[in-house]
Amino acid sequence: MYCLYAFNGDLMCFVHVLLNGLDMQERGKDVAIVLEGAAVTLVPELEKVSCPFHALYNKAKTTGLIDGVCKACSAKLGVLDAVNEAGLVLLDDMSGHPSMAAYTEKGYTIITF
Repeated sequence: MYCLYAFNGDLMCFVHVLLNGLDMQERGKDVAIVLEGAAVTLVPELEKVSCPFHALYNKAKTTGLIDGVCKACSAKLGVLDAVNEAGLVLLDDMSGHPSMAAYTEKGYTIITF
């Protein structure tokens, strides 16, 4: 079981999170993606059909690979409404942020990007 924590707000970096997550899922691994920090700002761009990585993102989203998005960072960085409109789960179980400990307690190995 793997949880891919994306912190980096660079689109090209996040594409690799999506690619690895989908690859792991297709190989039968239990995998989750969490968007934290600056990565939350990618949601509005990736939601656009005109974004070159929209199809990849949408595949990850519709297969349930994206487990959630940091609520505190989404609010602080001005994308809370966009994340809600995208239908993504807001995670806030650790002072407004997603808890890595909660994932490790479920048996996940954390990989950060």
